[in-house]
Amino acid sequence: MGLDFSHGGAHWSYSGFLSFRKELAEQIGIDLMAMPGFSHLPTGNWDDVDDPITLLVNHSDCDGKLSPVECLAVAPRLREMAEVLRDDYDKCNALWLAAGMDLAAAATEPLEFC
Repeated sequence: MGLDFSHGGAHWSYSGFLSFRKELAEQIGIDLMAMPGFSHLPTGNWDDVDDPITLLVNHSDCDGKLSPVECLAVAPRLREMAEVLRDDYDKCNALWLAAGMDLAAAATEPLEFC
């Protein structure tokens, strides 16, 4: 079990995807677990964060989708951030996910989380 995507070969366990998103959030200077949707008493605000990666970081981990336009915004940022990920598994999957975003955008289809 875990998280797969409609395009590309990225896969994470749910806990692994949360850890991955925590690290992306750290790179942009936020504590994910203090944000709405991740905390019962959030101290952060998504409106204060101006980075396309938030479309991925602040996303359900079990359903939903990113539009082709969102994929075009997130994929290059994800590639950039993947370069400094600490975990090789996350780095490899981040690149697969960015490639899946490219495929979805090229097909004018959403990238679905499944």
